[in-house]
Amino acid sequence: MDIGALIQSYGYAAVGMGAFLEGESVLLLAGAAAARGHLSLPAVIAVAAAASFVGDQLFFQVGRRHGSALLARFPALAPGAARASTLLERHHVLLILAVRFLYGLRIAGPIAIGMSRVPWPRFLVLNFIGAAAWAVLIAGLGWGGGHALGRLMQGVDADELWGLAALALALVAWRMARRGVRRAIGPRSREP
Repeated sequence: MDIGALIQSYGYAAVGMGAFLEGESVLLLAGAAAARGHLSLPAVIAVAAAASFVGDQLFFQVGRRHGSALLARFPALAPGAARASTLLERHHVLLILAVRFLYGLRIAGPIAIGMSRVPWPRFLVLNFIGAAAWAVLIAGLGWGGGHALGRLMQGVDADELWGLAALALALVAWRMARRGVRRAIGPRSREP
């Protein structure tokens, strides 16, 4: 079975699971697969928006019913919840719309919103709008990137691909080595 058949067979389930839990990387790849004709872009967007919406509704309800107990049991969630709570006091509409775009708040954000005094119907409507906008934007970026990469790779043969991969690997290794040397040396002194 080739990769196209695997993507066609399990692509939408993977999009749904990815969007429910975290999402961006899976949705970018699904958008790229849609650009290559393996998935339908409207279906990718619909599945991602629905799964993201349902996931955030679930996390909102967890926050509403069990937020304090959850933070006591999993203290690692507390910094994200505190950050979301601070933002929520000032900008609750904007935060609800943008929570899935803010790094580190994908799960903690809806839980913190559930712990707040934001009414459930308001969260429902704003979450729906935010999920739809997120799915369109991220899948669209993936589609655009996949489409551009497909056009770029049309004239490239296997030897050139291996050369590009080796060059990219060398660049990553060089940057990691440079960072390691800087850490070993420590901060530079500004004095001559």
